[in-house]
Amino acid sequence: MLTFLTRIFSNKSAAAATDSYTYNQEGYYIHPTNGRPDPKVSVIMPVYNAEKTLRKTIDSVIDQKIGFDEIEFIIVDDKSKDDSRSIILDYADVYPNIVPVFFKNNNGSPAKPRNVGIGLARGKYTMFIDSDDWLSPGGIEALYDLLEKTGDPYAIGRTIKVEDNKRVVTGEYNSCEYRESINPCSIPHIFQHLGPTARMMRTQFLKDHQFRFPHMKFAEDKQFFIDVLTNCPNISTTKDVIYYVNRFKDNKSLVGTTTIFEKTDTNLAVIKHVIQKELPEEIERMVLNRLYEFDCITRLFNRHHFLRSFRKDKYYQKFAEVLETSKNLRYDFTENFFEPWHKVLVELFKKKRYTDIEKIVEWSLKDTTKETLIKKDGLPYYRMPLDEPYQWARISMLAVYKEHVKENDRFILRFNIYGDYLDKVNCFVIRQRDNELMENTLPIERIEERLFEVEIPLELLAQLNEASYTLFIRYHDYRKLHIKMNTRRIFEYGGKKIDFYTTIGDNFGVNVK
Repeated sequence: MLTFLTRIFSNKSAAAATDSYTYNQEGYYIHPTNGRPDPKVSVIMPVYNAEKTLRKTIDSVIDQKIGFDEIEFIIVDDKSKDDSRSIILDYADVYPNIVPVFFKNNNGSPAKPRNVGIGLARGKYTMFIDSDDWLSPGGIEALYDLLEKTGDPYAIGRTIKVEDNKRVVTGEYNSCEYRESINPCSIPHIFQHLGPTARMMRTQFLKDHQFRFPHMKFAEDKQFFIDVLTNCPNISTTKDVIYYVNRFKDNKSLVGTTTIFEKTDTNLAVIKHVIQKELPEEIERMVLNRLYEFDCITRLFNRHHFLRSFRKDKYYQKFAEVLETSKNLRYDFTENFFEPWHKVLVELFKKKRYTDIEKIVEWSLKDTTKETLIKKDGLPYYRMPLDEPYQWARISMLAVYKEHVKENDRFILRFNIYGDYLDKVNCFVIRQRDNELMENTLPIERIEERLFEVEIPLELLAQLNEASYTLFIRYHDYRKLHIKMNTRRIFEYGGKKIDFYTTIGDNFGVNVK
């Protein structure tokens, strides 16, 4: 624990004094500091009314293994109404490499504070942190060393979303393995997670391309990182944990106060921005697929707020605006959808079959044991609550339990896999449900064309924490495939009760007690 933390942060007069500062033409004041002129990394943090979380965030940057003296910490306060400015000034009095910046008026978005930070950054590399999150102690060093090794302009590591009783790995495609100097578009989902977390960029690269966050209440980071990634010739990734996102129930952000229609409006602006860029077709397909499928179908329709709404016409009106942007595309944008039934939703919308749209959204959200079928082509399909030709929708991959054998010190599980990526099966994963950082992987053996087998040592199960675990097949490096089953097996081994059970969604799971 830092000695500094024992100080009493009550310098409210310091915050009031900032009102008398002389602000520049852009409306902000830079508090004088004596920071080093050549830091290794500049960390930029926008702040607005963050007094409850601010100290933990700042301390996580100070406590970095790379050494805080190697860091330039630019903290940009967007006219907070609470005690945030006092806290910032107290830290700056002790650490000269903290650069406080104060805005005269609130900007209503973190965009301008981040842009000011980019303009001021003197570090060789730049990264961002939000004032309610925190960094892993080795986070900055891991990304810095990776960029120094590869010479790439961009690197990304693992982000952990911390909930009240759970830790979740977000955007696993970004951090499922160590990669050096790869084309960013070689990761199919690279545009799916575009927040500022766990990524570091060469500062001169940002300045040369004049990358800036657009002024938006929502999706400003999405557009920024689309611009960055579509200009990166190569990027590198690491499995190291870099960043923790605060998703505790008592933590509220600006995003939580934005309506679904406001969010869709900002996504429409990003779609138009991407189309105007005239990117190569394959790259444009990838970028727009995220915006159309995830932001404008999943978030707009495949949510309970849509089913509960008495004004579904507003949703349909907004989606009509979305489709309008696709009229002059060189291709059918639905061809790239990850979920084939989303394409069905678009077709139904064009035919004004709104009742059927509500049926399939309710099916998606409420039917936990969806009916599947392996057709004569050997491929898996969902049966949807619609008439032909919309009754069946393809599933990219489906795994179905076949049998298990418990003998001596091992549990052998056999299952059939159907779909498009049988040659891309990587491993079997046992992952703790409330802490996704805790996982074990086992090799999978292919017995026949569609029959696979995994051998689970009972000693491994007995060594697991007492908890509930999700079991899945990892394929195509980071994608998850759960195993459908309808059986149960309970036994004791090594003083532990091992309970292989079926989840509410008919998936394979295990409890260890």
